Amino acid sequence: MRHTKKLIEVALPLDAINEASAREKSIRHGHPSTLHLWWARRPLAAARAVIFAQMVDDPSEYVDVLLSDPKKKRAAARELRARLAEREAQHAGEYGDDASPVPTLADVIAEHERDRLFDLIKVLVKWENTTNETVLQQARDEIWQSWRRTCAKNADHPRAAELFNRHKLPAFHDPFAGGGSLPLEAQRLGIEPLASDLNPVAVLINKAMIEIPPKFKNNPPISHYTEHSNEIEMEWKNTQGLAEDVRYYGKWVGEEARKRIGHLYPRIQITASIANECEELRPHIGSALTVNAWIWARTVKSPNPAYSDVSVPLTSTFMLSNKKGKEAYVQPRIGNSDYTFTVKYGKPIDPKGTSSGTKIARGSNFKCLMSGTLISGDYIKSEGKNGRMGVRLMAIIAESKRGRVYLSPDNFHEEIAYSNCPKWKPEGSVPEQLTGGTCFGYGLTQLSDLFTSRQLIALVTFSDLVTEVRDKIEWDARQAGWEDDGAPLRSDGTGATAIAEAVTTYLGLGIGRAADYWNSNAIWSPSGFVAHLFSRQAIPMVWDYVESNPFSSSSGNWIDTAIGWIPRVIEALPKSPIDGVTTMRDATLDANVDSNNQLIFSTDPPYFDNISYADISDFFYVWLRRTLGDIFPELFQTLLTPKFGELVAAYQRHKTKQDAATFFLDGMTQALSKLCTQSHRAIPVTVYYAFKQTESKADDGVVSTGWEKFLDAVIRAGLEVRGTWPIRTERSTRPVALGSNALASSIVLVCRPRSKDASSTTLRSFITALKSDIPRALKEMQRSGIAPVDLAQAAIGPGMASYTRYTRVLNAAGQPILVRDALALINQTLDEVLTEHASDLDANSQWALAWFEQHGFDGGDYGIAETLSTAKNASVTGLVDAGILKSDAGRVRLLRPEELSKEWDPESTVVTTSWGILHHLIRVLQSEGEDAAGSMLERLGERTETSRELCYRLYSICERKKRFSEAASYNALVKSWPEIVLRAHARSSDQSEMF
Repeated sequence: MRHTKKLIEVALPLDAINEASAREKSIRHGHPSTLHLWWARRPLAAARAVIFAQMVDDPSEYVDVLLSDPKKKRAAARELRARLAEREAQHAGEYGDDASPVPTLADVIAEHERDRLFDLIKVLVKWENTTNETVLQQARDEIWQSWRRTCAKNADHPRAAELFNRHKLPAFHDPFAGGGSLPLEAQRLGIEPLASDLNPVAVLINKAMIEIPPKFKNNPPISHYTEHSNEIEMEWKNTQGLAEDVRYYGKWVGEEARKRIGHLYPRIQITASIANECEELRPHIGSALTVNAWIWARTVKSPNPAYSDVSVPLTSTFMLSNKKGKEAYVQPRIGNSDYTFTVKYGKPIDPKGTSSGTKIARGSNFKCLMSGTLISGDYIKSEGKNGRMGVRLMAIIAESKRGRVYLSPDNFHEEIAYSNCPKWKPEGSVPEQLTGGTCFGYGLTQLSDLFTSRQLIALVTFSDLVTEVRDKIEWDARQAGWEDDGAPLRSDGTGATAIAEAVTTYLGLGIGRAADYWNSNAIWSPSGFVAHLFSRQAIPMVWDYVESNPFSSSSGNWIDTAIGWIPRVIEALPKSPIDGVTTMRDATLDANVDSNNQLIFSTDPPYFDNISYADISDFFYVWLRRTLGDIFPELFQTLLTPKFGELVAAYQRHKTKQDAATFFLDGMTQALSKLCTQSHRAIPVTVYYAFKQTESKADDGVVSTGWEKFLDAVIRAGLEVRGTWPIRTERSTRPVALGSNALASSIVLVCRPRSKDASSTTLRSFITALKSDIPRALKEMQRSGIAPVDLAQAAIGPGMASYTRYTRVLNAAGQPILVRDALALINQTLDEVLTEHASDLDANSQWALAWFEQHGFDGGDYGIAETLSTAKNASVTGLVDAGILKSDAGRVRLLRPEELSKEWDPESTVVTTSWGILHHLIRVLQSEGEDAAGSMLERLGERTETSRELCYRLYSICERKKRFSEAASYNALVKSWPEIVLRAHARSSDQSEMF
């Protein structure tokens, strides 16, 4: 089989992909994350770009075709002549010999074509182009063009008709589909998606995104026929009809629920006595206001014997609103033997007391409201485990024509919340251990403990109604002329029964969304909204919680919060007519697809010991099973989600940590081996992995990382790493964010099955290969503008490519070196390469680099500086004259960028240093922006190249020394470099035209 090198194996416009991925975190309307919660979804932008670059040929593979285009050839020839002339001038000038390979016409024309593909990716990843059919079709055309080239190249293959059908793309498979970003984007790019996962909640989400919508494409809504049967029919495109039905029947469910349980959510009557407590309530006297939410505080008996009969509140804060001019808070009023809560408006008199609640430190450390006695976490846990933790109403939030109002507790409202018992409770335990925290230790051990009585009644009522509405939808569908074939959705039906089950499925997902808000671990944000339970992958203990009114028009209701987001997602799903297939299966077992039909793979597997999604998804599973179990019996056969087969090193499920790590390694090896066997050899495999540089010590004392274990599984599976690309989802360059970005990066590994002819090699040969491969790859990455924060991770790609091309790398004793040893050698080689680049610097810059590594921008002793200058063939006086050093009273220090002279002129300066050029560029960029930096770059000419390489070295030092503010400056300059270069070229062109 002849395969072509794909774009993702050579280069990516990484910065544009990262920028779009980060922006996506703030997108809500129409984003799949609002269909139903799933944790750690891959950004759609990243998934779309990776799959596209995985499918499209790198231009170096069809350069002969490009050269046959006279127009492209002439443009490339002009640029080549200019480059060669520039190279010759440098060789003869003061900058020394350029040891880089001499560019050819083929190199230049391939670069032009690569830039064109980069431009397409930059447009493709933008959120506003997610449903832009013009842009998407351009991407699909590129994929098809590459596929047909591959088919033509393999026309003589024995299985060409089967594997290289130029009229049919291979199918796409993600065996760890999770939140479904990857299958969804494959479908959007015109590739048949196959999604599978062991977790039934994930499978249901994928069905709702890629499997159900194509069945009902361009169908009018049933509800439109029912409500407007006499009106002229409008055209319903793509999934608009399906979305409209979800809106209509979701509203019906809400109205029916109000009839059944609306009395449990009474209005609050504003009397004169209530208004007397607050001037803001006087306009509402005599009005009955709809309650948006009730704020409750958990309580325990006071540990002080004098108040042992009093249940004192455990509150994180007493603030209700922190909006400027609309502040409100709870004021506790303490009596002789009890206390009451009163709502006050305005800023608290004592912000450190009144607004901060009774919590005095992180965790579960509180003080008794009555006596001031400290309440320890152990005491609270003991009270909770013994069933002695209670609740007390703290405030009521209502809505009026003038906006939101806050009210003191009302006895009737407190009593009615617990006046009825639910007829059903979910079965199952809260996880005893979770990475992000669990409330299990405080007595909330059962899933039913996470809900108040009223919340359980509400969820059960809505769940029953969603089940009931299915018959109504089916009846309405028959009246609208839908075929009564009786075939259910799971049998690939598209008649009245199937559409009823489809709409019910989305309403069932609305029950899951409602449960995320209607629980006693949701909190009220003083900014003015209900914060759902799963703001992180945990079920932590919450002390003061909010109980939403499902029938209000505020945050946390049924119509807007639970259902309102879902139709928007349905309308934004791919317009592709290609059907998707979703199955529930274990990735370590044989795929439910014909292994003879080789597949495209891109997947995001579990991350070692990070999160057990099986444990936390039980929270949703119990409600989805109750609501949709009849529609998808194959997904909901068990009481809770399958746990044992989940590929995570969950220590609590194994005897020892080593057993857990072995389970992960063996299982991931099996899963990746299946993937390796079934992948189409013409297309590389891409695997996402969240890199987290943390180490854990196993029971036998061996220290390992999840990253190491995962790479070990990749190698054992027979895959060869061809590249790694860091995908970051944070844009901030704040020092803290900078430190955490590297830890939270998702690394995309580009792999191919290792050649059957691969052999073992010696450690010496491996190190030689690293010293050859990494500098070449580093130069290419720097040319493409990779940010310094991403460099260390991206360098793992060529390093692991050197390691994984062999079956084993043997040390002098004939023993194979481990993955962790290979990673250490890769990092060491990268550091050596960056250090070697520094040897090309002028003497003053070499001195500054050495000084910076030791002192940063802090001061140091003059004598030490003078000794160092002798070693570097520089002088302290010369450094001062160059404008980069300050020397005073026996102390010296490097000047920070903002301290450098604003009068500095690169054309008239006698002493020009790479260090000075770099930091003046940073100064100008920070103070005046990219246009001014471009102007300086244009005047500096080629002298900036060594300064740019110095930037990477300085970032590496800052990261190692944890100097995050300085690191941010170096990272920002490299990220802005392409735009600065464009501004410089524009100025140069403008000046040329003047003459």
